[in-house]
Amino acid sequence: MGVAVSNWRLANAVSRAGQLGVVSGTGMDTVLVRRLQDGDPGAHMRRAMDRFPIPGVAKDVLRRYFNPHGRPPGTAYELLSMYKQRVNAARQQVTILANFVEVSLAKEGHDGPVGINLLTKVQLPNMASLYGAMLAGVNVVLMGAGIPREIPGVLDALADHRQAAMRFEVEGLGRDEPEWLRFDPSEHWPTPAASLERPRFLAVVSSASLAATLARKSNGRVDGFVVEGPTAGGHNAPPRGELRLNERGEPMYGERDAVDLAKMRELSLPFWLAGGVASPEGRRAARVAGAAGIQVGTMFAFCDEAGLSLEVRQQVLDAVAGGTASVRTDPRASPTGYPFKLVELPGEHDSAQHRQRICDIGYLRTPARTNEGKLVYRCPAEPVDAYVAKGGDVADTVGRRCLCNGLIATVGHPQPRAAGNEPPLVTSGDDLLRMPRFLSGRRRYTAQDVIDYLLS
Repeated sequence: MGVAVSNWRLANAVSRAGQLGVVSGTGMDTVLVRRLQDGDPGAHMRRAMDRFPIPGVAKDVLRRYFNPHGRPPGTAYELLSMYKQRVNAARQQVTILANFVEVSLAKEGHDGPVGINLLTKVQLPNMASLYGAMLAGVNVVLMGAGIPREIPGVLDALADHRQAAMRFEVEGLGRDEPEWLRFDPSEHWPTPAASLERPRFLAVVSSASLAATLARKSNGRVDGFVVEGPTAGGHNAPPRGELRLNERGEPMYGERDAVDLAKMRELSLPFWLAGGVASPEGRRAARVAGAAGIQVGTMFAFCDEAGLSLEVRQQVLDAVAGGTASVRTDPRASPTGYPFKLVELPGEHDSAQHRQRICDIGYLRTPARTNEGKLVYRCPAEPVDAYVAKGGDVADTVGRRCLCNGLIATVGHPQPRAAGNEPPLVTSGDDLLRMPRFLSGRRRYTAQDVIDYLLS
């Protein structure tokens, strides 16, 4: 669903209704400091920050980023430093705090479970993000976009406030010369409270073989799976076999890409189906196939409680109502190399063509070792000369989009540039094209409306 689309308000509403509300944890540190610079309308961030247990952190973040009057029009947001293999404690603490705040707000006023979703591919901030969410009592962690085999062990360690470590994935580094990412809670407070609840861990997978590998070879307990098909929004797994494109330039999926649900059942772990199942019939079919239920993103993404800016939401819903909505699976847009779903908004293509390349947030940068042995961080969506200077192939830069800036702009925090604000970038699953049946002529709806429809 993108960055902060599945925000605390949406997760809170879904959990209150008896389902599992899930917040997106990717990029929350940037979102938090931008909300503060915009004046924190409603004082929600500050309310949750008052509950943060590590002394002094919330006060320091408020002192640096909170603007009670909001930014003057056209004023650029102050940026966080970009993550590297090693960052100082203060930088990590912004990430811990941001994820604590989002989960804490999602859990307010009810006893229902709350989850957090993170991308395995965005390695560098993940352990700090998980720790912040666990300090707030998160109940479930969901992670895909990679192979999250080390995350169960990380959760075990963080629940006891012990140092956690993950192998650092660096391009050009051999398996016999590993680098590590480490996160140590003792660097942030000397005497933490009692042990934390170890959240359940659900891995997002696109094949039964990957699910089996994670169930058997992860470094800790895997509690279940979300089985995501290529019709789901955001990043999709690439097709198996040789890449073939249709007339729209989209990857073509076939029978080899269908998940063997019989093999999923053999794992004796609960699983949920995602992508193309957001209907009463889809839910019932999932249960018949042995699934515990379904995961729904697209229908919730455009409801009143979700984080999309009002302008973007209305633009998309108007297109849906008018029959002009279009979702395209772009094989080149994401710097990760995974196919990525894009909603084609009016002028979206021109904005992408004319946007000046800049990399100033950096979540999707890839660490690489150059021929000279230097560790660099590069992104194929950054300025081409900079990417090539770091040893990147110029061919990798063609068609790439800055997801970091685009997705954050979509939730109402675009960075002002000399040529205008960063343009929004909207992701959605193919279910967007089936929403007229659910909408029945409406141009707005709530999370409860979605749940009532799916359970009907």
